[in-house]
Amino acid sequence: MGTSSSTPSASAGGVALPVGGFGPVRTSASARASLPGSPLAASAARRFVRAALAEWIALDVPAANRITDRVADEAVLLVSELVTNAVVHAGTAVEVCCALDVSSHEGEAPSLIVEVTDHHPTRVLRGDPPPDEGGAEYAGGHGLRLVAEIAEAWGTTYRRASKTVWFQVSVSAAAEPPVPEEPAAGDLAPQWASRGTEIVAPAPRRTPARRADPEWTRHGALSFLAEASDLLAGQFDEEMVTSLAGQLLVPRLADWCAIWLDTGSGPPRLARVWHASESRMEGLRQVLEKEPPLLPATARGGALDWPWPADPAAYGPGGAALACRLIAGGRALGTLLLGRAGLVRMPDEVVGLIEDFTRRVALALASARRYTRQATISRVLQRGLLPSGIARIPGVESAVVYEPTGDISAGGDFYDVFPAGDGRWCFVLGDVCGNGPEAAVVTGLVRPWLRLLAREGYGVGEVLDRLNQLLGEEAVGEAVEAAGGADGGAGLPPGGGSARFLSVLYGELVPLRQGGEAVVRCTLASAGHPLPLLLQPDGTVRTVAVPQILLGVVDEAAYESETFDLAPGETLLCVTDGVTEHRSGSRQFDDEDGLAAVLGGCAGMSAREVAERVRRAVDEFAVEPPDDDLAMLVLRAL
Repeated sequence: MGTSSSTPSASAGGVALPVGGFGPVRTSASARASLPGSPLAASAARRFVRAALAEWIALDVPAANRITDRVADEAVLLVSELVTNAVVHAGTAVEVCCALDVSSHEGEAPSLIVEVTDHHPTRVLRGDPPPDEGGAEYAGGHGLRLVAEIAEAWGTTYRRASKTVWFQVSVSAAAEPPVPEEPAAGDLAPQWASRGTEIVAPAPRRTPARRADPEWTRHGALSFLAEASDLLAGQFDEEMVTSLAGQLLVPRLADWCAIWLDTGSGPPRLARVWHASESRMEGLRQVLEKEPPLLPATARGGALDWPWPADPAAYGPGGAALACRLIAGGRALGTLLLGRAGLVRMPDEVVGLIEDFTRRVALALASARRYTRQATISRVLQRGLLPSGIARIPGVESAVVYEPTGDISAGGDFYDVFPAGDGRWCFVLGDVCGNGPEAAVVTGLVRPWLRLLAREGYGVGEVLDRLNQLLGEEAVGEAVEAAGGADGGAGLPPGGGSARFLSVLYGELVPLRQGGEAVVRCTLASAGHPLPLLLQPDGTVRTVAVPQILLGVVDEAAYESETFDLAPGETLLCVTDGVTEHRSGSRQFDDEDGLAAVLGGCAGMSAREVAERVRRAVDEFAVEPPDDDLAMLVLRAL
């Protein structure tokens, strides 16, 4: 298990620190920790924040005595979720910084600021909501939805080698310090250190008297279930659901728990094991893998008394155990087993609470599995919409970059390079206006149409003319509308809305020899698409083709093509608007010919090197990753 790189410490007189999106803040105390990218990082982060707050109170740091139960609970809850998201999605070590801001501005209350930094700035986390109306950027999953609801202020700071999510929780100036319970000998932790944060963090010392208190059970049940619902709702990974479920149960309601997931074929899989004593987790897992619970068919979500396991080295001393089937929509998804030491049987109030909690876990698992199935279908569909490879053109090297943004939605960008017969090779880069199933329908129709028309011998302009007419046909509109309805897209405009509009860059290459020198004759046309750029060996860059109207807008539009020779060493760069319109604040990447400037520095590079250089320039242009599908095709005459 990882430990912090430094212990929490208070600074005398206050220190100006750069924290989150605030710039320098005036702190009366601060602490930092470095945690490994392991499943135990979240629990280490919880203990670190709890220890920092406890020490500040013990040292009588200015404003620390105003840290209420609520503030501490919220800080521990949020740092737990952010660290979990960072470890799961970024997969790197994590830095945690906790600071107490005592602003000198008149009337401004002190606040607690916490940062969580990972070292994968370009990784986009699944389930990202869009930016809110205030412009804050979401960089994580469900954890940031909690941050948005709970924190007074929060945000994301991107750096070249890291990404930081920070949040600020006010420390009320009017609040009185919490009245502590009578502490045990040598126990300096405040009241909330063994009470409020139990919901997501193991306490440093056991508190069996509180957990057995019927008054606590009655008043804490609704709060516990509400917190559990907030944490579990919107989780799209069943591993994350089982991890959160274990941390919620232990140690607040149980000393240990385990979750098996039904696999549909074969024995259930032991997905999660959690113990209040983390040193016992591995031993507990080894025992449980040999003793999976087999519940009777009549167990449909109710909690059944279960024999306390026989191996005290792994489980701890004797006590009461319960087993529950995880049922959602009439379908069994798995089994939850938990135990609590020192009891003959579980109190009825706790049994009812566990059954309610089990139903929430089952619903979250069902949602995660639906999401996984949809994401799998989307990936299969995406593979079907794109070529399995691109054709090799004699005398031309090529490179493709394709990065869709959606996890569960096929991208609207597409590309293709294919032979058309008679010594001709064709290429296309397109972008359907819209996304999701409607855009996928159009992409699935357009690519084979293009291949068919090209192989029938039609020229570049004629191919676009006929493709434009096909997009206007009634059958296409019906297919797009059906796709939108299947995805809950009721209310689409007649004809499929914007998904029937298509920007395309389409061209034809013919390798030739002129005067003993090999050249490639290129004929191309742009229909509402960013114009391609031609890089010459001396670094000169110019646009080729002329802008023309989108496909699908005007039925009788006539498209014209342009022909030129691609000489040895010249490079043609074709991109979608995911490149040109990538934003950094109010600026776009291609403002003031930014794309041409990057390409001008690529003279002498191979096609792959040009693609990598342009892609890196897009990444470095803004701290936020691109929010649109991105596609790029590079063709270089050898």
